[in-house]
Amino acid sequence: MLAAAALGAALAGCGTGSTDGGTGSGGDGAASRRSPSAPAPSTPAAPPAAPAPAPTIAAGPGGLTPVFERARTKGGDKVVALTFDADMTADQGPRAARGEHFDNPRLIASLRKWKVPSTVFMTGRWAEEYPDQARSIGTDPLFEIANHSYSHHAFSSPCYGLPTVGPKAMKADVDRAFAAFRAAGAVNVVPYFRFPGGCYDDRALRSLAPAKVTAVQWDVVSGDAFATDADAVAEQVLAGVRPGSLVVMHCTRSAAPTTEKALRRVVPELRKRGYRFVKVSDLIARG
Repeated sequence: MLAAAALGAALAGCGTGSTDGGTGSGGDGAASRRSPSAPAPSTPAAPPAAPAPAPTIAAGPGGLTPVFERARTKGGDKVVALTFDADMTADQGPRAARGEHFDNPRLIASLRKWKVPSTVFMTGRWAEEYPDQARSIGTDPLFEIANHSYSHHAFSSPCYGLPTVGPKAMKADVDRAFAAFRAAGAVNVVPYFRFPGGCYDDRALRSLAPAKVTAVQWDVVSGDAFATDADAVAEQVLAGVRPGSLVVMHCTRSAAPTTEKALRRVVPELRKRGYRFVKVSDLIARG
């Protein structure tokens, strides 16, 4: 799900004053030795500040990882969260090397153009493959990055033919994804987790409890995965959205090539109906 407006570190303006290292015009410090026309060395700006802690949900019965699917809005508050799974399975590196695109820069650019706050559920392997894009998304306040596992292997089986993560390895897989986001320089990272394929059971919820994440599912399936008809995807989303809905979509060109085109209809139509787009953290804050 992801495009990148490459965010390089901003540089502070260059000064021309000569106050360091000497006193007056006769000082022998570094400033007095510089040519009057030479700029002072530029200094990198401070890194982006960490956001406030995101809201979470209390653990379920027996300490199970809590699961969030949609917000129960008060007074019919018309809010909706668009979420995008940035999928890349641990063994798909060779396919990326051969030119397959698991990212979607145009989608992210369009969300920015339309000013649509969004939550990107990213795999750690995706962040490793596209670190510049992960950093760009994860330092843009319009977005937040949530965890979609490192490997994109299933946490319960059967699950669409995905390889399976054993219970003892589940927390480590999630932790490894968070580490990949940090390594890429992402800042806006929230403690939410989406099971690959949406597949889970009580064993998975129990195994993930030490990770202290909130599992996030959805109530509207866009149907964009492997779709070729953008209008059909748009119609499915528009037919399913209700106040407080959480829509699942994808941010991978190879597996979801029509998503951005479908959103060209979805975004203006939902706004016409009075909806506001929010991130998952905003939905969870509403309860």
